[in-house]
Amino acid sequence: MQTRHIQTDGLNQQILEAGTGPLVLLIHGFPELGISWRAQVGALAAAGFHAVAPDMRGYGGTDKPADTTAYGMLDLVGDVVDLVRALGETACVVVGHDFGAAVAWQCALTRPDVFRAVFGLSVPFQPRRLKGPPTAAMTAITRRAGLGVLYINQFQEPDAHAAFDADPATALRKAFYAYDGATPDGRQSTGFFPEGQTLLSTIPDDATLPPWMSDAHFAEYVAAFSAGGFKGPVDWYRNLDANWAATAFLQDARIRVPAAFAVGERDPVRHYAGPAEAGLKDWLADLRMQQVVPGAGHWIQQERPDEVNRLLLDFLGQVGG
Repeated sequence: MQTRHIQTDGLNQQILEAGTGPLVLLIHGFPELGISWRAQVGALAAAGFHAVAPDMRGYGGTDKPADTTAYGMLDLVGDVVDLVRALGETACVVVGHDFGAAVAWQCALTRPDVFRAVFGLSVPFQPRRLKGPPTAAMTAITRRAGLGVLYINQFQEPDAHAAFDADPATALRKAFYAYDGATPDGRQSTGFFPEGQTLLSTIPDDATLPPWMSDAHFAEYVAAFSAGGFKGPVDWYRNLDANWAATAFLQDARIRVPAAFAVGERDPVRHYAGPAEAGLKDWLADLRMQQVVPGAGHWIQQERPDEVNRLLLDFLGQVGG
């Protein structure tokens, strides 16, 4: 397993990789890094695959454009297409977690010639809605339901990343704790909080690292985010409405390559992504697998590496490796 940099069309990307064989790309989410896939990189390499987990645009050792508009979905998909070509390949299987799952779904939707199969973790495919940009809709829905503010809406604020940048270690510790499957009921975050609060302010100050997170592994995250900051990662969220405006051509489009989805039973994201999870079969024309992992939370590939590796290798066996 090695870490190196690779130059694509306009981005210098840091990647974690191992193995030789058919290419499998592993796309992380927020607030993570390519190292979140170590267990999968090792298992895939041992099974005869070339496993590659990049730090995505704005994260870790990869370039971090200053302009918020540089973090749109089409930019992110383009980065993954470019990475496939820079690795000397023409096609691969793409796997994504959290916001990385959203990127993976869009890769499969827009470039099925490059991404011949897709596996999403934690965040289901969510089709483009007809009634307008998503952030206003999310605000209206949460207010009608008396749920307060969804963190995605709060992330639209220009200074939303400042609380994370002020103390990266505390921010990361709270985020990993609040979305972990081992965290007791009532102490997990639902993603919703009262007006005037923030995601971090509503997570207990005595939050501890999850059982799977070693001090050394956590130190890698803290070092990366202390150096690179959280603006770029939060900018992914600030482009949600722009993504909607740029993708009218994808209205009602279905993913037709082989697809799979797995989610932790205790993943708090299910509080606001559950309806999309239930309707996956309507949008994935070749859905081969849909699995709920008992007891797992949001960080599924790190919480349950053996189970995720088993599911992933089973899926790869189905689609031809």
